[in-house]
Amino acid sequence: MALLSYTILFLIPLITTFLARTFFSKTRPQTRHLPPGPLALPIIGHMHLFSSSPHHVLCKLAQRYGPIISLRLGSVPHVVVSSPEAAREFLRTHELAFSSRPQSFTNHYLGYGGHGFAFSPYGPYWKFMRKLCMSELLSGRSLGNLLPIRREEMHTFLLLLSRASDGVKAVNVSEELKLMVGNVISRMSMSRRCYGTEAEGVEIGGLVDEVSKLLMALNVGDFIRLFRDMDLQGLGKRMKVTHKRFDEIMEEIVREHEEKKEKDGVKDLMDILLEISEDESAEMKLKKEHIKAFIRDIFVAGTATTALGMEWTLSELIKNPRIIKRARDEIDSVVGKNRVVEESDIPNLPYIQAIVKETLRLHPTDSIILRESIEDCKINGYDIPAKTGLFINIWAIGRDPNYWENPLEFLPERFIDDNGRAQIDLRGQHYHFLPFGSGRRGCPGKTLAVQLIVTTIAAMIQCFKLKIDGNDEEEGGPIDMTVAPGLTLYRAQPLVCIPVARLDPLPLVAS
Repeated sequence: MALLSYTILFLIPLITTFLARTFFSKTRPQTRHLPPGPLALPIIGHMHLFSSSPHHVLCKLAQRYGPIISLRLGSVPHVVVSSPEAAREFLRTHELAFSSRPQSFTNHYLGYGGHGFAFSPYGPYWKFMRKLCMSELLSGRSLGNLLPIRREEMHTFLLLLSRASDGVKAVNVSEELKLMVGNVISRMSMSRRCYGTEAEGVEIGGLVDEVSKLLMALNVGDFIRLFRDMDLQGLGKRMKVTHKRFDEIMEEIVREHEEKKEKDGVKDLMDILLEISEDESAEMKLKKEHIKAFIRDIFVAGTATTALGMEWTLSELIKNPRIIKRARDEIDSVVGKNRVVEESDIPNLPYIQAIVKETLRLHPTDSIILRESIEDCKINGYDIPAKTGLFINIWAIGRDPNYWENPLEFLPERFIDDNGRAQIDLRGQHYHFLPFGSGRRGCPGKTLAVQLIVTTIAAMIQCFKLKIDGNDEEEGGPIDMTVAPGLTLYRAQPLVCIPVARLDPLPLVAS
């Protein structure tokens, strides 16, 4: 009885607020023409609509209300975009107005007090750090210089599979791919392996996974001021533990770089960042917190998403024996059987490229692009106020039947023209295909990610056949394609396969 009384007392102000808002919204003059959308509830707005799969919910709402709709998460207005035409308006025509990303308590805390790069507001600091990232880590020259690292880590991964290729021992491919990509990124940026056993290096893989999940979590306190200081979801406690451990590791790595700079003339990204922090005449004054936050962003942005792209590609290939046969025929004809695939072979492997693109169409690792408006603007006749959050549902756009024939089928051929050449690039200029976003806030690491994914997938197809639960590759077979909850489309279950050697990579790698 007491519980019923408390419930009634709680509901009365909610209902009163809801009726009052509805009445006044109908009687007062409308000064803004906002996009359509479902009716919002008091206090929480539309937060109740966000289930474990936001991209599904937003897709269904778009089918009812149109390609541009309004939502309100707590007190924060948002716009949802679900068509290529609308995405083009927001990401190209009005790109500058949506050149920032939404700020959250999680971003601020895990980004060392807002010093992170990935979620920093559009401005001088963000421009400087992006330019630095592109010139010192992701430029063509840098990627070329760092090619031996990527080759060595891929070969290490292939040899691990080879040691288990007796057709009996199962391998957690998801975990091993994550280790490979993580060590590529850590060696490229800090000249050391940070994933794997303690004997190989400092283990930060679990911490990076936790940071990724925290950043993608819907924190109620960011949208409802009443709950801002309450840790209702337990996210604050998780953040403190994760941040403390990650900071300890980063302090150790920074200290190592500071000690070695007098002994070793070879510079990595960490060395360059430390030099800038000590240069009084530098264009941008960096603190140690900026450096640690920047490295964190590189790990979070590059590791999970790249490894996920490989996981989903392998999952689709295992389901489709016809496709894997054609892919293997292409590799054998272009590369042969006397060496392992190299990054330089990618331009000559259009079907492998098409397989990866088709995977990213159906399984974009981040289902939704997040942006925030920095000024008032009018788009397609709708008024979009400043500080409005933007959700671009690239998962729905990649399955739009107006642009993709049989959109739910895995058909790499759609990315190859009649002459067998690759078509539709990944630079974000085709607004019906945006796996890496578009424009100035698009993913800066897309070239590196694609090189890693295509080369690794090609090498696995070349050297191994993969079995799941005893099903032979030529037969195909059922595979769990369930997606875990969240904005990042993780597999619900890790990809565990039994590798069967087709070519022995050991002598090929050694040669």
